Amino acid sequence: MPLMLVAAVAFLLAGTIKGITGIGLPTASIAFMTLFVDPRTAIALVLFPMLGSNIWQMLRGGAFLRTVKRYWLFAVVLVAGVGATAYSTQNTSERALMAILGFVVLVFVLLSWKKLIPPLADRFDTAAQIGFALLSGVIGGMTAAWGPPMAMYLATKGVDKDEFIRATGFLISVGSLPLLLAYAQIGFLTGPLAGLSLAMLVPTILGFSLGELVRRRMSVEAFRRAILILFVVLGLNLIRRAIWYG
Repeated sequence: MPLMLVAAVAFLLAGTIKGITGIGLPTASIAFMTLFVDPRTAIALVLFPMLGSNIWQMLRGGAFLRTVKRYWLFAVVLVAGVGATAYSTQNTSERALMAILGFVVLVFVLLSWKKLIPPLADRFDTAAQIGFALLSGVIGGMTAAWGPPMAMYLATKGVDKDEFIRATGFLISVGSLPLLLAYAQIGFLTGPLAGLSLAMLVPTILGFSLGELVRRRMSVEAFRRAILILFVVLGLNLIRRAIWYG
């Protein structure tokens, strides 16, 4: 199957998921694309759609300055963690990346299916931001899918839907920048891949807009469960491929 067609389908679907839930773009698109391409190519392709869609989400969410003031520490630690991890793990094998991606997808499903994270008192917020941001940076620098630890942190804060959309839009936008720069400098994001990644903004935003319409017209809970079942299949398949790789 041609790479452009694979990517277009992946980002249309992943953009729709993100439009409904606010997160899941890298998790869904990378998991789908790795059925056809290697993990490094999938991660490279997700960079511009991830950055563009989250800037779009952040601007549409409003209250930008308040969001920055509330989560600036998380953002600073996340940027440092993503950049350092991307450079230090550039020689990680594709087999290891598939295993890590599969694990991240399954953790994302587990945390999304049940509210397993207890609330955290405000006096622990600084430590929680640093800890969860470091974890997000390590996972994001390796796989570009840092949704699970970010969702865990926001769950400890008990934020509402609108705050969740604003926070994730801001944090993923900021975290995408060092990963994009690192992939470009290392050589994983070549000119042709960068061009294709930029082009994938179109199906991503189209899917995002479609997802917003769906969110207003159907039971989000029913759709969320169907998507999580799909993620289980994709995550288990990634782990299977890592075990029997080559």
